[in-house]
Amino acid sequence: MGAGHAHKLYRHGHSPVHRLPPHCKLAAVFCFVIVVVSTPREAVWAFALYGVLLAAVAAVARIPAGFLLRRLLIEIPFVAFAVLMPFVVPGDEVRFLGVSLSVPGLWGAWNVLAKGTLGVAASVILASTTELRSLLLGLQRLRLPPLLVQIASFMIRYGDVITDEMRRMSIARRSRGFEARGVRHWGVLAKSAGALFIRSYERGERVHLAMVSRGYTGTMPVIDEVTASRAQWTGAAALPLTALAVCLLGWTL
Repeated sequence: MGAGHAHKLYRHGHSPVHRLPPHCKLAAVFCFVIVVVSTPREAVWAFALYGVLLAAVAAVARIPAGFLLRRLLIEIPFVAFAVLMPFVVPGDEVRFLGVSLSVPGLWGAWNVLAKGTLGVAASVILASTTELRSLLLGLQRLRLPPLLVQIASFMIRYGDVITDEMRRMSIARRSRGFEARGVRHWGVLAKSAGALFIRSYERGERVHLAMVSRGYTGTMPVIDEVTASRAQWTGAAALPLTALAVCLLGWTL
C-alpha cells in the first residue's frame, strides 16, 4: 500500500526516533497515552514530568520547539471547552480577581488541558517522525483489522484528490461570477456538494474495478515487511515504562 508523498506533518530526519519501526512507535505512544489518562489529576508534578519526557523525545528526534508548538494549535477547541468548565460546573467556589470559579470545574479544566495536551504532543511527535505509509504498515503489523487499515489507506491517498476536485469546482464557480454572500446562495453550495459526492463515488467505483481487474481479493499485499529487534522494542518502551513509574508514584503519594 502507498500513501503518496510525505504529509506536511512529517519532518524528514535520520534520528534514532525516525529509525524506530513504526509499530514500535505506535505501541509506545498508545501505552504512554493510557498511562497519562490513568494518572490522578491531583498529581500535577507527574504531568510536568511527562512533559519533560516528551521534550526529551522531541530533542532526540531533532524536532524544533516551534514546529511542535505550531501543530499543537489543533487542540484550541478543547482549550476553549476547558476554559468554560470553571464557570459551568457546580460545586464549591473560589474567587479569583473578583470572579467566582468552581473548584471541581478548575480541576476538570486542568485534567482536560494536561492530558489532552500531552496526548496531542505525543501524536504530533509520532506523525513528525513517521511517514503515513509507514504508519499504515505499522498498524497492519500490530494486527489491526485489515479492513480498517485499507479504509485509512484509501482515505489518506484520495483525500488530496477529493480536495483538489473541490478546489477546481470552486474556481469554476468563481470564474462564472459566483460569490457566496448569503443564505440565498446555500442552494448552489448544496448542489456543488452533491456533485462532489457523485464524482467521488464514481471515482471510487472506477478505482475498485481497476483493482479487481489486477487481482485484488479484499486484502492489500505487503511489499516490505517491517520487523523490530529486541533493542528497538526496548528503546521504544523507554517512554511508556518511565511514564508508568511516574504514574505509580503519583498514585502512592
